[in-house]
Amino acid sequence: MAEYAYHIFSPYRVCPLGAHVDHQHGLVTGFAINKGVDLWFNINDNGSVHLESRSFEGEVDFDVTQPSQVKEHHWGDYARGAKYALRKRFELSHGISGVLQGSLPVGGLSSSAAVLIAYVMAFAKANGIKLQPFEVVQIASEAEREYIGLNNGLLDQACIALGRKDGLLFLDCDTNEYRIIKKNAEMPDFELGIFFSGLTRSLVNSDYNLRVYECKTAAWNMLAYTEQPLRTFDKTFLRDIPKATFDKTRIAMPARFARRAEHFYSEYRRVRQGVTAWETGNLKLFGKLSFDSCESSIHNYECGSPELIAIYEIMRTLPGVWGGRFSGAGFKGACIALIDPAYREQIEQELTARYLEQFPEYEKTFKCFFVKPDDGARFIED
Repeated sequence: MAEYAYHIFSPYRVCPLGAHVDHQHGLVTGFAINKGVDLWFNINDNGSVHLESRSFEGEVDFDVTQPSQVKEHHWGDYARGAKYALRKRFELSHGISGVLQGSLPVGGLSSSAAVLIAYVMAFAKANGIKLQPFEVVQIASEAEREYIGLNNGLLDQACIALGRKDGLLFLDCDTNEYRIIKKNAEMPDFELGIFFSGLTRSLVNSDYNLRVYECKTAAWNMLAYTEQPLRTFDKTFLRDIPKATFDKTRIAMPARFARRAEHFYSEYRRVRQGVTAWETGNLKLFGKLSFDSCESSIHNYECGSPELIAIYEIMRTLPGVWGGRFSGAGFKGACIALIDPAYREQIEQELTARYLEQFPEYEKTFKCFFVKPDDGARFIED
């Protein structure tokens, strides 16, 4: 490998509780994990950027001093997105030359957010810009929303930039207040199982954005039924509407919108209960709430491919699995589980056998991984 002066590790993330609510300003939890994206780079004195990837084909070349051009719909868009969001705030004069490598197959772990955060940190370093971790979160999230075109909240970026190996991130997506809740000394040992369905698909083309609009439509319905002024869609969030209003109006609105709102309000309650369970070291209750979250994702939020639902249903029956749910937007990718490490081999064997019995076509692409919580994105001294 060429000699590079700088190395950033940007972890993937998992969210055990707080599914599909960040875009409605809900409450979320998450971990950074010890697998992710590595970016090695040197700083260029001019504005040129040259990137290669060990995971994807082709090379990327552009100039940081110029406005972002039209999206090219390939992996270079993430670097351009980071440049776009940084240029709104700072003048950029130095580029980078580097190589990028991911450590797990893509799908459900927010690899795109991990890549964006690595680029934001690299361009900031190259241009002498000092960013607080939460500024990195906001800039990377803006790049994904405004440049890539995914209407996400701050969950993914927050877990990746702020995560800590010895605690759970708890983030309020309304106030942006967060804290790391240290692991209780009484809590049993756990690892995170990641089970890839073998199915991959781009989020922007899935129903992800559609669900965001359905949540907002549910909020609009409630405001209209209770004769309250409507705001524009971009300023309408379920978090701003009390659950009592939902209880009064749910019967009047179309069932699909009521189900989306039901998911939001029930997930809000589950996260609150889950944080208390975590603080008291009650992993059994925390895991059960994660299972309940997935149940609501299936029936109220209506996401999950047949493959993901099959993994979840098998997971629920296995000894050594505390809890778990779909990871990511839940239209492709992976399920995650909190597991007892003593059962690791048994879980992998039984899950693999039972899943491939139902879906033999994924024999080559289905995979199980076991990871641990880790610290957030950082420079590594090689």
